Amino acid sequence: MAKGKATKKTEATVVRVSAKDTTEKTKKTNEVAAVEAPTVDKKETKSKRNNPIKATGGYFKGAWYELKQVRWPNRPATWSMTAALLGFTAFFAVLILLLDALFKYVFQLILG
Repeated sequence: MAKGKATKKTEATVVRVSAKDTTEKTKKTNEVAAVEAPTVDKKETKSKRNNPIKATGGYFKGAWYELKQVRWPNRPATWSMTAALLGFTAFFAVLILLLDALFKYVFQLILG
């Protein structure tokens, strides 16, 4: 630094974020740990199996929930993506046609 010039000292604050694992730690052993099967109420599984109308309704309810979370593009973004799609399609169509013509010409030269 040159003499006589005042330097401006800026301080940056750093925020450290650490992840905490709240799961129970298990010791690793050479033996495979036994896994308990969850208990299932027979009446509950029977009612779920025998009611396809409820299952279908649950499916559409979940699908509607997911559709409400989608962030749909606005009109200008949609048009720009459409133009990009058409541009890339035209580019690759021309590229394939040129390669086809080139290979046809090369094969005509080879085969006579």
